[in-house]
Amino acid sequence: MHHLVVGEVFRGSEALRDAALTEYQLRRWYRPIFRDVYVPKHYEPPLSDRIVGAWLWSRRGAVVAGVAAAALHGAAWIDVDTPIELIGTNARPQRGLVVRDETLESDEITRVRRLPVTTVDRTAFDLGRHLPRGEAVARLDALMRVTPLSIGDVSSLAQRHKGARGLRNLSAALSLVDGGAASPTETWLRLLLLDAGLPKPTSQIPLVRGRRLVAVFDLGWEEYKVAAEYDGDYHRSDRRRFVKDIDKIGVAEDEGWIVIRVVSEHRTRAIVSRVYRALARRGWHPDRRQRAALSRFLELPSISA
Repeated sequence: MHHLVVGEVFRGSEALRDAALTEYQLRRWYRPIFRDVYVPKHYEPPLSDRIVGAWLWSRRGAVVAGVAAAALHGAAWIDVDTPIELIGTNARPQRGLVVRDETLESDEITRVRRLPVTTVDRTAFDLGRHLPRGEAVARLDALMRVTPLSIGDVSSLAQRHKGARGLRNLSAALSLVDGGAASPTETWLRLLLLDAGLPKPTSQIPLVRGRRLVAVFDLGWEEYKVAAEYDGDYHRSDRRRFVKDIDKIGVAEDEGWIVIRVVSEHRTRAIVSRVYRALARRGWHPDRRQRAALSRFLELPSISA
């Protein structure tokens, strides 16, 4: 009979050393998720247990970093099987674990759920350096949404670590962060529109009729009364929310707004074209730089039409 509580993550060598399990029990009832780190055989560990397991694998010597640290700080939209990042001594690669041997000052470490974790600012510093731009901005948006993330403090870390890899990537990502984004798809849509040369949108725009809040737009341009909304999969599964959104669009149009609804099946050219034409109808005109960016998405005759 094994003695460990179901759901517990543990080091196999420690369980054997302490006589909590025999080798037979370890092989019979448990399975490894990292080298020498075990969970019950039929247990699918949540992200929090996988993070604990990665830290135990490091012999409790590493610091949780990157996307895993963002999750511990409360950021959403992180898959359970995301690789766990640690800052510590490099070791042989293994699936689901990324270990970075990097400089980490004592004031860049905090504790969350009794685990050593990079601070919010250091977490942002690492996300911006190590991830591709789109994913970095989405992760930073999510982190800013739930923490007092300071762009200035992250930039100060960049000054402290002048020789670190990815500082140019970090600078580009920080210039695009918007804690108002409520999902990675909203971040994606915002970046698409900016890359297309359209003016910078505002996120989470409230629409008030009288004293009543009737809608909040994902993105928009209040000056032109144009909004862009990303419709997720819930429109197929949550009928009440679907109907509510139809009513929201109706109220918005009554108030003089043009609302562009976007779904995953839409092509980027079509999205850019619809938003551009709506803004143009309301009096927006691209400057030379914006016109050059738009020409990558639209035919020039349609831009000047």
